[in-house]
Amino acid sequence: MTCAEDLPEAVSAAPDRCLMVTVLEVATRVGREVVIAFTSPVSAPPPLGAIGGVLGVRRVRPAPAHVVNAATDYASGLVCPLLLPESLPMFIDDRLLEEDDPVYTATGERHTALALRALDLLALLPGKMVDLRAKGSREAVARRH
Repeated sequence: MTCAEDLPEAVSAAPDRCLMVTVLEVATRVGREVVIAFTSPVSAPPPLGAIGGVLGVRRVRPAPAHVVNAATDYASGLVCPLLLPESLPMFIDDRLLEEDDPVYTATGERHTALALRALDLLALLPGKMVDLRAKGSREAVARRH
């Protein structure tokens, strides 16, 4: 396993049961650059336009590997949603399944994955739930023009 997208095959689980953390650089309306983390199912990576619209930021782009490593203390592509620095804003896709079945996440190591109940993981995550279905990328694009 070289990245979280490999989890479904590595643990023989459905992609919506496997989670990934996407680290993004966003430019706020006042021009400040901020690094954020976004937890979502592997089956539904966060659409950058929708994130821009929901958060009201001017620009959203994937963070380069060196920024991911520095901001999370995890290897890029294998970021675990747990034990991230408190200074890193975390957002959680509300499409995550809130049930007793297990979900799987990377741990920062190539040959390991963590399985825990979805409800337990959601109880542990310090981030804010975000509904990406509420605003489409069209609205986010319109705001920037």
